[in-house]
Amino acid sequence: MKHTNKDTLAKGVRFMAGAIPLIFIGPSVIFSAFNNQDKPLYWPILIGGILLSSAAGYFIFKGIRTIVKALFDE
Repeated sequence: MKHTNKDTLAKGVRFMAGAIPLIFIGPSVIFSAFNNQDKPLYWPILIGGILLSSAAGYFIFKGIRTIVKALFDE
């Protein structure tokens, strides 16, 4: 009978918990950048927002992958 690897499961949950703030912060920064297109810091703020949103996607993918690995791998 298989058992869940609790350490790996906890690691996956930590990845998902780290992604939650980035899910909200990334789009907010992008929205702020688009509202201030005439400012000199438009491009750096936009790039930062895109990087934050990309990091959220990466952490979600990594978290789900780690949780599935904890549940189904031996």
